[in-house]
Order: sequence, then structure tokens, then C-alpha cells
Amino acid sequence: MLQTAPLLTGQKDAFSLPEGVHYLNCATRAPFSKAVEQAGYNAIRQQTNPLNLKPDDFFTGAGRVRDLFSRLISNPDPERIAIIPAVSYGMAVVARNLYRKPGLKPGQHILMIEEEFPSDVYSWDRVQQELSLTIKQVPMPEGFPKSDRWNEQVLEAITADTALVITPPVHWMYGTRFNLEAISRRAKEVGALLVVDGTQAVGALPFDLQSVQPDALICAAYKWLMGPYSIGMAYFGEFFDDGVPLEESWMNRLGSNQFHRLTQYEPTYRPKAYRYNMGEHSQFINMPMTEVALAQLLDWQPERIQAYCQRLTAGVLPVLETIGCRIEPETGRAQHLVGIWLPDHADSMAVQQALFARKVSISARGRALRLAPHVYNDEADMQALVDALKGVL
Repeated sequence: MLQTAPLLTGQKDAFSLPEGVHYLNCATRAPFSKAVEQAGYNAIRQQTNPLNLKPDDFFTGAGRVRDLFSRLISNPDPERIAIIPAVSYGMAVVARNLYRKPGLKPGQHILMIEEEFPSDVYSWDRVQQELSLTIKQVPMPEGFPKSDRWNEQVLEAITADTALVITPPVHWMYGTRFNLEAISRRAKEVGALLVVDGTQAVGALPFDLQSVQPDALICAAYKWLMGPYSIGMAYFGEFFDDGVPLEESWMNRLGSNQFHRLTQYEPTYRPKAYRYNMGEHSQFINMPMTEVALAQLLDWQPERIQAYCQRLTAGVLPVLETIGCRIEPETGRAQHLVGIWLPDHADSMAVQQALFARKVSISARGRALRLAPHVYNDEADMQALVDALKGVL
């Protein structure tokens, strides 16, 4: 008999958010849970006396994080995970290796969606000039709903002239869903690489690597992975196995845990994605915090996080529509990141500041407010948002 996981209940007690503050802004930065916070304290205390630090300790923490992240994205091979400091680093790895793509030729284009996050845009400026490529953006459709038409436009734009497709699971400002499986199939039909920026989805939204089959998946840890800043994880597929890393960290070579032999310089990299690890990837403070955060997410489960966020917002979003806000239908957006399109007369930045004065933390992005709840939120937070928006609008 098929077993279904029980519904996830509110986890406010697992966090240290102050009373009276309504933090609906995980898409900007996740608060540390008490467990992640404690892991950071423990790591700092351990560093005050590194007497018992062994060579293998430089590698084991990252190994555990690779295993946990692999479980989160249904990746059967943790050796395909690299530790990176930021999305821009992971994208730079792709840019550095794009010249190796079979069939690449001048005049082809790099395809992305309109109003993408800057780290997914700036990475290609230099390489497009070096390789005589162009950048092509798929514009956001006017009117509502947007999701189906936007996905259709992306699929139509992937042609034999497409060298690389960059897309997220959900739009970082508006929460619009993209059909990664269909986009992946189309990219493979024309021989294009597919790179996914999962920063605003992985951890809160189920991601099945086996279904999507991207060539690279790049994630920062400080948002929906609930970890610290300046650390992230990236999956690199077979295309990158013999590629060129951004830096030549000594830790990325075979036998690098044998400290007594480090001057017997080793030309061979450790397998698969290991060559793309950032320098000093041991991250003795950030790594234990990331490990605890990933273990916690695996316990909560992205499917249950989505369901929890859906229950939180189900009664709220229709009310916001009655006061002139527009919201993508549920089938075309995520539950953990929802774009609230304000009435045409409203200034999103002014509305954000007015909400902040009422202790409701939410981000203005583009032409909308970005609602980003998580398991530490409850019905009181949702009601505070409704009351504040009614008062402002």
C-alpha cells in the first residue's frame, strides 16, 4: 500500500525570529534555524582549538554535504557535486567550458528568459564575444495568465541555432513555473546544453535530476537551502568531466589528503565535478551549518513544504485579488514564491516600505511584491500581510 508522508506542521519554534515580526522574505535570505545556528557556534568553538584537526577533516564535511544535496535533488552520483561560493562562480564554470561544446559555431545564441537574475546574465558577456555568439531573451508575456504562454515561447525559441539554454524552475521575482522537463527535451533535440539556476526553488520545490537531466544545476545555499551565505552546490554532468576549472586548488587533485606528499605534485584531478570545487572548500564554519540545513530539509521534504505554503496562502491570495492585486493561477506558479502584482497606480517600493513599517517583511521586485513564506510562518503572518496591504492600497 502506498504510504504518504503526514502533513508538515508549522515549525516556528525551530527558529529564533522575534515576536511581532512577520518575515515573508525567504527568497531574499532564509533565517537560520536554531539547529543551524547551533552548528555555527559549535564550529566556531572547534576552530578556537584546531589541535586535533586531521588532513581528512579538510574533505569529510564537504563529502557529507555532497551526499545530502544529492539526496535532495535525486542525484545518484555525489561525485558530480561541486562546492561553490556563489551562483556566479558556477555560471562562470559553464562559460569557461562552453568552447568545448560539440557543434558550437559562430552565430549561435545563448537563450535565457527575460528579467533573469544578474548572475545568470553577466556571465555570458565576455564568452559571447570570444565565441561570436549572441544573447537571446524570451520576453515575459503581457496579461494573465503568463506561465503557459511563456513556456511556449521558450520552447519555440530553442532551435538549431541554440547553443545553451539557461532557465530556473521558477522566476526569481514572480514565481512563474517553467516546465524544465519539456525544455530539457527540446534542448537535447537540437544539441543545446541546459543549465538550471535552482537557487529560488531547490529545497522548497521538489527537483528530480533524473527527470530534468540538466547539464548543470547551480544553487546558492542561503535562500531555500536554509544555509549560510557564500556557499553553494553545483551539479555538473558528463559534458564537464574533462573540463577546465576556474582555479587550480591543490585540494582538487588526487591524493591531496596526504599532506606529507603535497610537493609530489599531482597532475590528475579527483573524479568528475571535484575539479570545480572552489579553493578552501572545506569551509570549516559554513560547511557544518550547511550540512545541518540540508538534513533538516530532507526531514521536512520539499513536497511537504510546498503543501504547507499552499495551505498558508490559500485563503489569502483570493482576498488580495479583491483589492486589485493580480496573481498567476496556481497551476502556473510555485507555492513558496508568489508574485503579487499590484494595481497599476501603486508604487511597489513605496508599498514595500509601508509594509515594513508595519513589521511585514516582503520584497518589491520588478512590477510585483514577492511573497516568499516558509515553515516558520503561520496564519498570523498571512493575516498581517492582508491587513497591511488593505491599509496601504
